[in-house]
Amino acid sequence: MNYAPLAPVAENHACEKVAHTYARFKELLDQDSLPLPILVLGRSPVLLQDFFMNSKRFVFTDGKLPARDKALIGLVVSATRHSEVWRSFFWERSLQLGWSAQEANDALAVASACSMYNAYFKFRDLASRDVFHVLPAGLRAHTFGGTSLQEPTVELINVVVCNLNGCAACVSGHVARVTELGLGDEAVHEAVQC
Repeated sequence: MNYAPLAPVAENHACEKVAHTYARFKELLDQDSLPLPILVLGRSPVLLQDFFMNSKRFVFTDGKLPARDKALIGLVVSATRHSEVWRSFFWERSLQLGWSAQEANDALAVASACSMYNAYFKFRDLASRDVFHVLPAGLRAHTFGGTSLQEPTVELINVVVCNLNGCAACVSGHVARVTELGLGDEAVHEAVQC
């Protein structure tokens, strides 16, 4: 069975409630037109409104983390979840907010390396055999220290990706490390809400 993606709701075809939320998004993003993923959310007025309220607070504005960092987190979240339309949106947003293409690519590389580790450590926990806990992982982690990104940013990306991948041991380790590097619990909490 083929999956047919939802068609966007054009601004000129939106009901009053959706049109109102579209206008709020335009103001929030300081844009004359809306990105495709937001137009697709127009299919569900209540979801669009929830998404506006949540993303206003946790994605598009400064909080415990600057909006610039949240855009980079949005990029790695959308890539980790295989959402090309959101990945494209957050790629452009990251660049607009001052990340270089190299830094954005490095963030995606960190997320990819992190996902490899998550798969291995989740296997160790799920296999429930002691032998897998004593065998060496044999995985390389040069990506985490060899990018153009600062270590707190790398660790914050790791926290978010580990959380998405459901690797409890990895989340715990990266939360401890990012806290050691000076990021507060509220900033970490905000990052996983991106």
